[in-house]
Amino acid sequence: MEIIEDQLLDQVSRKAKENQRLRMNYNFHTSPEAGAQRLLNALEPGTELPIHRHTHTAETYLVIRGKIKVLLYNDMKQITDTVVLDPLQGNYGVNIPIGQWHTLEVLTSGTVIFEVKDGPYTPISEENILI
Repeated sequence: MEIIEDQLLDQVSRKAKENQRLRMNYNFHTSPEAGAQRLLNALEPGTELPIHRHTHTAETYLVIRGKIKVLLYNDMKQITDTVVLDPLQGNYGVNIPIGQWHTLEVLTSGTVIFEVKDGPYTPISEENILI
């Protein structure tokens, strides 16, 4: 059993702050081939996530601590929807459908989300990044 508590969140957040990419995963799945990819993702303001999509899975974010802005896009790179997820304001998470272009912006230091996708892990290919 693994308990998701302040000590774990602080540990992963500290690693994110030290990482050049300003983010760090803590995986609960046992391998990249696992059928469900379940992880904590510690994110710091300034981390860059390209606008991307997943063509084989929906993606769910639950904010455990901190605040993010999720942005959805159409094929012409126009924003079609946004939502700020902040558990202190009652907005906890979002489920992003298969094929939906999206990214997020981290609004507070120490933000940690719980992220779930269908596996196996597949790196985002060039055609699934909106340039």
